[in-house]
Amino acid sequence: MNAAIHETHAVDAGLLGSLLTDDTFWPAETQSLSETGLSDSFIEGLILKSVLSVGTLSGRSLSEFIGLPFKVVDPLLDTMRTRKMIAHVRPAPFNDYYYSLTELGQNRAAAQMKQCSYVGPAPVPLSDYVLSVEAQSAGLEPVTQDQLRQALSGISYQQDLLDFIGPAINSNTGLFLFGEPGNGKTTIARCLTQCLGQEIWIPHAILDDGNLIKLQDDAFHRPAPVPETAAKILKAQEWDRRWLRIQRPTVMVGGELVMENLEVRHDARSNICEAPLQMKSNCGCLLIDDFGRQRIAPEELLNRWIVPLENRCDFLTLPTGKKIQMPFEQMLIFSTNLDPGDLVDEAFLRRVPYKIFVGDPAPDEYRQLMKTVARQMGFPETPEAAEYLLSFYQKKARKPRRCHPRDLLKQIEAFCRYRQLPLGIRPEYLERACRSYFSDL
Repeated sequence: MNAAIHETHAVDAGLLGSLLTDDTFWPAETQSLSETGLSDSFIEGLILKSVLSVGTLSGRSLSEFIGLPFKVVDPLLDTMRTRKMIAHVRPAPFNDYYYSLTELGQNRAAAQMKQCSYVGPAPVPLSDYVLSVEAQSAGLEPVTQDQLRQALSGISYQQDLLDFIGPAINSNTGLFLFGEPGNGKTTIARCLTQCLGQEIWIPHAILDDGNLIKLQDDAFHRPAPVPETAAKILKAQEWDRRWLRIQRPTVMVGGELVMENLEVRHDARSNICEAPLQMKSNCGCLLIDDFGRQRIAPEELLNRWIVPLENRCDFLTLPTGKKIQMPFEQMLIFSTNLDPGDLVDEAFLRRVPYKIFVGDPAPDEYRQLMKTVARQMGFPETPEAAEYLLSFYQKKARKPRRCHPRDLLKQIEAFCRYRQLPLGIRPEYLERACRSYFSDL
């Protein structure tokens, strides 16, 4: 394993830790083929498939494409050329060559494609991934009140909510956010990931027992830059390009969630496995939104989480039938409009000890929220607009929601643009928006 866990007991390690914004995990560049944890034949197969897919490549471009240093790839290229699987096409800069496949190489590449059609950065061994998750797991540092307040600074919420959410995060167990729709449960859950830290490292893919598991997912993983200070000052300290630095992930799924999403999914045609959602959310947040509205029974879904929640590890089955133990290190949040007690039994509720109610905004909070949204959307300051809506709620026996100012003002904005009117909040505009927005008027 070439990924370094940095500590501060040595001068160089302490310097590196500070330059890397206190990273606890740094995937150091591999110096030899043995340090990759991959066999010669696997890397040769990946090289053949890469040239087959992309076309003629220089040795350095090829090494960059598969995420391995040129000094590791170059000897393999010489061996493959001697075995007449690849051939020189023309010279390339910096004592390099452009390579293409021979007829033998094309046949070998086609055979490799049938075995596994994955092309891209080389995978890392499962043991390396497990070590990275343990080093970067969300629960390493407790969340403070100031950190939580900073994470929620861009949204409106009840102030006493902090004293419920903070301990729930630090407990490193699951939590329920429940309450009426439109009050920001999903928004709060998304913001909580910011409390866990900024960036982490993940591999593009993982290899175990011949099974390739694709982990990186553009839908959930947002790339983050490697700290420039480290790159400039410690030029020699490169990182393993098989790894990607990302923002801590927030994986959100709703009513479309099925049990297959929580297991290793194998594509028989490509022979590539897709990592389950809990793996993609490791060291971040997994949000089950609209819990209770999935196509599977809540009890069946929650029973899937009992062992991971208690043991902080999950057991997955590979296509070969092998069972692997995977870290379960993320903040698991269930967001629902229903009372958790109506969804699951007491046995499971005991395993998710934090049930946090997100209530309706108080009048003062609603006034401030209306003012903030109006300013952000470019409306002139109109304090009487909030009073009009608060009176409307009282007359219609309706509860205010935090989403109402945004949704109603968007309707007014659209109406003003349609009529080519100056942007403003007038009583007749509010009345029109309410008639359109609330279906029971």
